[in-house]
Amino acid sequence: MTPGRSAALAAERPYSVEKLWPPAPRSVGRARRLLAHHLGVWGLPHLRDSAALVLSELVTNAITHAHPPYGSLISTRFERLECGVRIEVHDSSRGRPEVRDAAAEEESGRGLGLVDVLTGGRWGVCDREGPGKIVWAVCADGDSREVVR
Repeated sequence: MTPGRSAALAAERPYSVEKLWPPAPRSVGRARRLLAHHLGVWGLPHLRDSAALVLSELVTNAITHAHPPYGSLISTRFERLECGVRIEVHDSSRGRPEVRDAAAEEESGRGLGLVDVLTGGRWGVCDREGPGKIVWAVCADGDSREVVR
């Protein structure tokens, strides 16, 4: 491949993608499809299942907890890393999610435990500009421990 063609392909395949979503259940599936598409483009199709589950949990949490007065739109950002993908979900809620032990009879409360296992503990919460937070997670190849911010 010529250097010019290589640069053209890189321009066609941005290494980060951002999108706003309404706070509706249908946004979960749409966000998963967008992520799956970019994982394919980025040569990471083997991460689709785990990354889709992580994204589903994070977007569902944002839909459930992000409410006015600061807005309810949710934003996702996917960034291609050397060894995988960083998934971010931005919302307007100030509440910080925490892994918890759900009782056997509870129908919810296990999502962040799954995220923790699927990412090998590579997830967290940070502030963002304006109200709210960013919940991020890294899905990566094998035991890679790429530095995350």
